[in-house]
Amino acid sequence: MALDELKSSIPDFAKDLKLNLGSVIGNSELPQQQLWGTVLACAIASRSPKVLRELEPEAKANLSAEAYTAAKSAAAIMAMNNVFYRTRHLLSDPEYGNLRAGLRMNVIGKPGVEKVDFELWSLAVSAINGCGQCLDSHEQVLRKAGVDRETIQEAVKIASVIQAVGVTLEAEAVLAE
Repeated sequence: MALDELKSSIPDFAKDLKLNLGSVIGNSELPQQQLWGTVLACAIASRSPKVLRELEPEAKANLSAEAYTAAKSAAAIMAMNNVFYRTRHLLSDPEYGNLRAGLRMNVIGKPGVEKVDFELWSLAVSAINGCGQCLDSHEQVLRKAGVDRETIQEAVKIASVIQAVGVTLEAEAVLAE
């Protein structure tokens, strides 16, 4: 199992990450599609080749072809949107908020899976990428759709642990050179 291999590669000083990785994936109450779509989108967003290599096969095995593609699409579109909207928010000139974005984002309207799942994956990726405006937007859509705070927090926990594992493993790889 790739998850076990990934956990075994986490150094002893990061034992909490190892335990948390097993917990957020192995004990998640999210439905399989939401869980594994979140895992895949976050593995991509982590930018860690090792994390993605280890988690992608299991995600692919647990997702329909449509959900697999949609999770990758969430990571891709949020990679763009998180930079754009985070920058707009951080600029001190509020007039940027009145300008038309002019960026294609069709996948958000037609993701190929349940909109709630795609929004959850987009929220998790936005957490990794640190875009408060996108986090607020996706959280509001999810809450209006009846998704409870515990589900939203579950996705953010998955994002935080996958990101931390990626950072830790990439740092260890550099230090081992």
